[in-house]
Amino acid sequence: MNKEETSIHDFDLELICEYFSALERQGPGSPEITKKALSFVDILNDGSRIADLGCGTGGQTMVLAQNAPGQITGLDLFPEFIRLFNNNAKQLDLQDRVKGIAGSMDNLPFQQEKLDLIWSEGAIYNIGFERGLKEWREFLKPGGFVAVTEATWFTGERPDEINAFWQREYPGIDTIPNKVAQMQNAGYVPVATFILPEQCWTDHFYVPQVEVQKDFLKKHAGDPTAENFIKNQRHEAELYHTYRDYYGYVFYIGKKI
Repeated sequence: MNKEETSIHDFDLELICEYFSALERQGPGSPEITKKALSFVDILNDGSRIADLGCGTGGQTMVLAQNAPGQITGLDLFPEFIRLFNNNAKQLDLQDRVKGIAGSMDNLPFQQEKLDLIWSEGAIYNIGFERGLKEWREFLKPGGFVAVTEATWFTGERPDEINAFWQREYPGIDTIPNKVAQMQNAGYVPVATFILPEQCWTDHFYVPQVEVQKDFLKKHAGDPTAENFIKNQRHEAELYHTYRDYYGYVFYIGKKI
């Protein structure tokens, strides 16, 4: 496979985990954007229960904990991410309110209608936007909030290269109006929608990968699978720089009816 035909889904999960464990954030975002999205959630108090699904090592979760009351559970499929997550919480003296657990977002370990807020930055694609919103809704209290970032088209048409890339990576990608309609159909009142600025991709996601990639290639010198993985990551970054006018992440915030 050449780099244009290779998808991240073609690589071993352990390799993916090792690479992204070295990054503070496992997807585009920033503390400022996390706080902006949180500003639309007006129901939280010390007794609130929050779940961050696909939390990674907790880059955004710790920002939530520092800016919102309540108990926060981070859930991720990778135990190594959760180990780092809990270490990060302890270092910030948040361990009494923030706990990470290993698990899958398609089999949540929560009771029905017990959560005040479900958060997911750059991770709902693992289950699919529509499916995630529908299945997660039963765990929210009436009036509870969901806040997720989702890969989204900014235009009705786009160049073939970037269209083909996203159809391979995530066929669920769609336009903002269609995503808002999906949220409504899943039983939420759309509260806010906004595009993540370019810095969330460049300064907070792709730039930190440069040094990580050097170390990764050094550790796996001569390993063609690791080398192809880095080629894949670099290709993804190149595509973003070329086609960022056509797509990006959008924050979708909804309230359960």
